[in-house]
Amino acid sequence: MNWSDTIKKQQAKKLDSRLSSAIATALKPPPKLNVSQWADNYRQLSSESSAEAGRWTTSRAEYQRGMMDAVSDPNVETVVLMTGAQIGKTELINNVVGYHIHQDPAPMLVVQPTLEMAQTWSKDRLSPAIRDTPVLSEKIKNPRSRDSGNTTLHKVFPGGHVTACGANSPSSLASRPCRVILCDEVDRYPLSAGTEGDPVSLAKKRSTTFWNRKIIMVSTPTDKGASRIEAAYEESDKRRYFVPCQDCGEHQVLKWANVKWEEGKPASAEYICEHCGSCWNDVKRFAAVRYGEWRATSEGDGKTAGFHLSGLYSPWTPMEDTVRDFLASKKDPMRLKTWVNTFLGETWEEQGDRIDEFDLMDRREDWGDELPSEVLLMTAGIDVQDDRLEIEVVGWGRGEESWSISYDTLYGDPSTSELWIRLDSLLQKTFTHPLHGEMVIRSSCIDSGGHYTQQVYNYARQRAGRRVFAIKGIGGEGKPIIGRPSKNNIGKINLFPVGTDTAKELVYARLKMTDEGDGYCHFPQDRNAEYFRMLTAEKKVTKYFKGRPRREWVKIRQRNEALDCRVYATAALAVLNLNIEAVYKQAQNRLLSDETSRPSRGPRMPKRSGFVHGYK
Repeated sequence: MNWSDTIKKQQAKKLDSRLSSAIATALKPPPKLNVSQWADNYRQLSSESSAEAGRWTTSRAEYQRGMMDAVSDPNVETVVLMTGAQIGKTELINNVVGYHIHQDPAPMLVVQPTLEMAQTWSKDRLSPAIRDTPVLSEKIKNPRSRDSGNTTLHKVFPGGHVTACGANSPSSLASRPCRVILCDEVDRYPLSAGTEGDPVSLAKKRSTTFWNRKIIMVSTPTDKGASRIEAAYEESDKRRYFVPCQDCGEHQVLKWANVKWEEGKPASAEYICEHCGSCWNDVKRFAAVRYGEWRATSEGDGKTAGFHLSGLYSPWTPMEDTVRDFLASKKDPMRLKTWVNTFLGETWEEQGDRIDEFDLMDRREDWGDELPSEVLLMTAGIDVQDDRLEIEVVGWGRGEESWSISYDTLYGDPSTSELWIRLDSLLQKTFTHPLHGEMVIRSSCIDSGGHYTQQVYNYARQRAGRRVFAIKGIGGEGKPIIGRPSKNNIGKINLFPVGTDTAKELVYARLKMTDEGDGYCHFPQDRNAEYFRMLTAEKKVTKYFKGRPRREWVKIRQRNEALDCRVYATAALAVLNLNIEAVYKQAQNRLLSDETSRPSRGPRMPKRSGFVHGYK
C-alpha cells in the first residue's frame, strides 16, 4: 500500500466517524424537560412582542412555572387559566407551542376569538418567537422557501404541525385531528361557530382520538353566570397562588381589599399583610411573589388543573399605577367592569337587572328654558315606528354626563316625505345656551332596521354633511357601540353597525348612578311618566343556547322607544369620536377670549349664531 492509499483510508475512516456521529446526534431524542425548563433553556423573547427581549427567565414571574408545568404533567388533561391582563398569558401559549415543536412533537390547534386575531397572533407573536429561538427555527422551514409548509395559519414541523384558527370559523375548527388544543380568550368567543355550536366543544372534539391529549383554556373572565372560563375553573382543582410575608412568614392570596393608600395619593399605595399588618411596598410584593407557591383549594374532577391569578401578582405593574387605574374607573360602571375583568381576573356581577322608573322620576330637575350650562354638545337618536318617529335630543358634558334636552313624537306615515320634512325641521332646531349662544345638534343616528329601511337610507344620504347617519343594531356580547361603517347595502350609504347590547349596558349602568358627575343622567322637570317606563322597559336575563348560558336583553314592557332613542343618541356621540375634555377646554378658552375682548359696559355674553364647535 502506497502513501496515497494510506491517506485515503484515513480520510474515509474519519468521514465514517463523522457521519456516524451526525446520525447519532440526529437520532438522539432531546433531553426530557417540562415546559418551564424548556423555556429557561431555549426560549428567546422577541423585541416586537416583549419589552424585555432576550432569554426567557421563568423566575421573572415565578407564578408562570406552575401554569406551564401543568401542561407537561401526565396526570393533567385540561389546564384552565382564569387571569387578569399583563401576567404573560400569550407568552405562556407561545412556550407551550415551542415545547411541543421541539420537545414533544404533536399536531396542535390554537383557537383565537376571530380569524383576524388568529392571523395577528401568528404574525406578531408566534412567527417572531420561532425566528428568534434557534431550536424552533431549525424545525420550521423559512416561509419563503418552496414547499416550506410554513404559512400564516399553518406551520409544519417534524412530527406535527401548529394550526391557528378563529372561533367564528366552523370549517377551521373541524379541519383535522389535533392532540394539543389551545383556546385563547375563550370568553370572547361567539356563542356558536356559525350553526355548528359551541366553539370550545368543537375544538375539543379534534382531540378525542388521542389518549394523551392536552386542552389549555385561557381567558380574562366576563359576566358572572355566562363566563366560559369561570365555568371551566369551577370544575377544576381551583389553584390559587399563595405568597409568604417577609415579616411573619404566613402565606396568603393577594387581595385588592388589602391594598391601602392615602386619599388623593396613589403613590402611597402599599399592600397590608392580612396576618401581621406589615406594609409591603412593590419591592416586598415582588419578592413575595417570587417565593410563592400554587395550592389547590378544591378536589375538582381529578384531571383539570385550574389557575386563578389577578394583576396584583404582575411584576410589570406598580401598585401606584393600579390605584390610578382603579380611581379613574370606579365612577363609571362600564370602566369598573372592565377593570374587574382585566385586572382582578374576576367575573362581573350586576347589582340588580332592573331599574325603578319612579327612582328616575324623583331625580327630575328644573333647568329653565335654556340649556344647562354644563352642556358642551348635543346628539339625537331617532327610532322609526310604523306610524311615527320618536326622537330624543341629549346634551353631553364632561365625562359624558348627560341631560335629556327633549323627547318628541312625530306622528305620520314614514313612507311619505311629509314626516321626514318635519324631522328635518326638528333636527335643525337651535337651542339657547347661557354661555355659548345658539347650539345645534352635532350628530344624529336613525335606526334603519324597521319596515322603512329605504326611506331612512334616502334621508341619511342627503344629510351626511350634517352628520345624520343611518344605523343598524347588532345584538350579542362584546360588540362595540359603533363599528366600522359599510356601504354593502341597497342604499350604498355609510351604514354604521351599533352594538345594542353593549350600548344598553352602558346606558343602564349610567341610569343606576346616584352621584352627579361623570356618566350621570339628568332629566327635565316636565318629563312624563311614560318616558321613564319606556326607558326602563328592558332587563338582562340569562338564557341557555344548546346548554350554554347567554345573557340577553328582554322586554318587560311593550314600549321601549325611549331606551332605543337613548342608545342611538349615545351611538351618535360615539360616531363623533370626540375627546370631550378637549372640547371643554376649547369652550373655556373661547369664554376667556370673549371676556377679555368684551367692552367694560354691555351684555355679559353676546349670543353667537354658530355652535361653539363650529357646526351649525
